[in-house]
Amino acid sequence: MLQAILAIIGVAIGFGSSQIINKKRSISTKDEATKELTKAKHEAEKLVTKAKEDAQKAIEEAKKEEQARRSELQSLEKRLVTREESLDKKLDELDKRQENLRKSEDELDKLKNEIRDIRLKQQDKLEKIAKLTKKDAADKLIQMTERDISNDLVGLVGKLQNEAKETAEEKAALIITTAMERMSSEVTAERTITSVKLEDEEMKGRIIGKEGRNIQALQKATGVDILVDDTPGYVVLSSFDPVRREVARQALDMLMKDGRIHPGRIEEIVEKAQKNIEKEVFRAGEDAAREVGIVGIPKEIVQLLGELKFRTSYGQNVLKHSTEMAHIAGMIAEDLGANIKVTKYAALVHDLGKALTHKMEGKHHHISGEILRKYGAPEEVALAAEQHHDDVEATSVEALIIRVVDAISASRPGARNISAENFGERMRDLENVANSFSGVDKTYAISAGREIRVFVKPQSIDDLSAIKLARDIATKIESTMQYPGTIKVNVIRETRAIEFAK
Repeated sequence: MLQAILAIIGVAIGFGSSQIINKKRSISTKDEATKELTKAKHEAEKLVTKAKEDAQKAIEEAKKEEQARRSELQSLEKRLVTREESLDKKLDELDKRQENLRKSEDELDKLKNEIRDIRLKQQDKLEKIAKLTKKDAADKLIQMTERDISNDLVGLVGKLQNEAKETAEEKAALIITTAMERMSSEVTAERTITSVKLEDEEMKGRIIGKEGRNIQALQKATGVDILVDDTPGYVVLSSFDPVRREVARQALDMLMKDGRIHPGRIEEIVEKAQKNIEKEVFRAGEDAAREVGIVGIPKEIVQLLGELKFRTSYGQNVLKHSTEMAHIAGMIAEDLGANIKVTKYAALVHDLGKALTHKMEGKHHHISGEILRKYGAPEEVALAAEQHHDDVEATSVEALIIRVVDAISASRPGARNISAENFGERMRDLENVANSFSGVDKTYAISAGREIRVFVKPQSIDDLSAIKLARDIATKIESTMQYPGTIKVNVIRETRAIEFAK
């Protein structure tokens, strides 16, 4: 029992002590909270005070800025007012000046009218005194002047003309002779035959072929007359066209090296030779342009220029004639101060139309101008080439130089052969007569113009029409051409039947 009472008393004492401790703790906590609250209030008051001070400063700065802006605006307003006043003053001054100018103009007009009236009155008085009008007086004065100085003028003009003529002739002779002395080129006489050397006499039989099939096929494909019996060890190719002769020569060389000579192979070889000639023609044009120093020539013009290698003018090779002219023309142009490039270019291509004379109608120098313009050559070059003959008026120094140089190159001793050129022209005329008929495929003048072979299209011309065509061609040759002896017209109609065995 005692123990229980002691235990209860212990519990009561423990509870009471814990209550006392808790009260003390709560009291200390309240004091701390009160202190913190007081501290926070002080800090808040400090912050508010600082914020008020900052706000006051900001307000004061804003007021200062506003005051400064107002001052600046006031100064600007004063400036604008000042400028406006000055502009008004200037406008007033301008109005005054304009008014003064108007008054001055009116006064000037009055003075002009007064002066004009005075001049008219004086002129009337002079005309009455001299009994001459103004126009009559001027005419009389001119007549007197002409009468006094006409003789002197005539003598002076004649003297100047004579001096100019003598000086011009002397200078021209000096320039031309100097150019001719500096230029020296070989002149070769063109022939109408070409000889091909054979390895042995048996080759003639192979060229002729069985019943003459090979030689007939070769003559038909090339348009060249082939003579195999005249000269031992040689075959003679006869044609007025040097291109055809060269094709036939190359074809014969290739056939003899190949060894296979028959009509089918002949056609292949001739076609190959024609392609080789085309390449050779282009190379010849390039070489000529390179020799005279002209670059940038269109390819079409270079091709036609190369064809001149196989053309002759009165026996003179046209390409050599053109390159020679270009060199001489360049020398003369340099001495005269003309355009050297244009002069040399025009001299090189002045006879370009001769490569197409039988294909196009017109004179060769007119064709040259058309071809040059067509393929984009400079206009001054086309004009100079077109004007190198007298039927077209020369409009430039370069064209006159081309005329002179053409005469120089053609008139040198041995440069031309009139008979050879006439022969070539007659051959071309013969072929052109036959080609003018419809249904004609190819035409070749052979045997020095004593025979013309006309190959017709079998689908267009039958056997009876071929006979009539031969008579019509012969009649036209008789009526349009002059020639010695007789000309044989040989119309050939060939039909080929081709089939393949598979």
